[in-house]
Amino acid sequence: MRRAHAGLETPEYYVPGLPADYVAQRYGIPLADIAKLGSAENPHGASPLATEAVREYLDALHLYPSWTADPLREEIAVTYGFDPSEVICGAGETEILSLITRAFCPPGDKIQMPGPCFPIYHLFAEAEGRIPVLVHSATNRQSMALDVDAYLEAIEPNTRIVYITNPHSPSGTWLEEAEVRRIIEASADALVVLDEAYVHYSETSGYIHLAHEYENLAVLRTFSKAYGLAGLRIGFGVASQPIIDTLMAVKPTWNMGQLQIVGGVAALADHEHVARTVRTIAENRDYVQGRFEELDRFRMVRGSRSNFFLVEILDLDTDSTKVFEGLLERGVVVKDGSVSFRGLDDRFLRCDVNLQMHMDRLVDALSDLP
Repeated sequence: MRRAHAGLETPEYYVPGLPADYVAQRYGIPLADIAKLGSAENPHGASPLATEAVREYLDALHLYPSWTADPLREEIAVTYGFDPSEVICGAGETEILSLITRAFCPPGDKIQMPGPCFPIYHLFAEAEGRIPVLVHSATNRQSMALDVDAYLEAIEPNTRIVYITNPHSPSGTWLEEAEVRRIIEASADALVVLDEAYVHYSETSGYIHLAHEYENLAVLRTFSKAYGLAGLRIGFGVASQPIIDTLMAVKPTWNMGQLQIVGGVAALADHEHVARTVRTIAENRDYVQGRFEELDRFRMVRGSRSNFFLVEILDLDTDSTKVFEGLLERGVVVKDGSVSFRGLDDRFLRCDVNLQMHMDRLVDALSDLP
């Protein structure tokens, strides 16, 4: 059977972080001794308020939810100062990315993204017959920061979607508001998608307010990280009503279940859980930076404003895959840059910020590698 188009003849798939139980079983390591640092999960687990709300709603599973997830849209609108008509909810941010690809980029046109980037950007583009354009900032390897001038120069007349990820993945680097505005204003004929999945860890309120000012901007956020609801799959986007109306027309009818909706509503009020999580990440980013000063074969790339960071491999006698596998044998799960991020070569790993004991396990394991 022939596939629909060339982009699906030899498909590439997203590579998630390995689960802790798989590593424990494969290497015979007690589960409690595994440092899972490859999925950017919340070290304190799920929002307690969301957990309780989900538990209390189990008796309603036989009922269809609001097809537009209106209770959650309304709570998001109140929280961030939008009208509910300017909000869309999805099964994680990833579903909304898929909707944006289909709705705003015709087949054969281009979607621009920083290189390297969250792989879903280019995977969805290729699967839908669009052309992903990764713009690499080769001049700034020391910090891995986006070269905004080069990014602006790459925009072409048939560029329909322009991604900004802030903080950036996989580097965690941060763009100031003036630079974000430059990209939005230079992309007047494209939809700019500002992905703020990790914005809580920047210890700022982010730039969601810009969606009030620019009709060509959509801002996306997730409940997977600071709220700890990765397993519940909740994301949302805010934009002008014409953008949201278009996305509503292409989204699956009941894309959000009852438990997602009530869990998201409750999580938005769990300020204590978010504050605790952000505090843990900020403290341990500083802590692990200090520990990396003990190493001479590996460098922690500075400047991350997220709950992960890049590790550069300075030892030319090894590479990211060998280090990745060596860490697995020692019970530490990270991401191999050469496998997980297109354009990030075999000199980098992406590692989560987590509890101090896991940061120690990471650094100690790197020290122990032959």
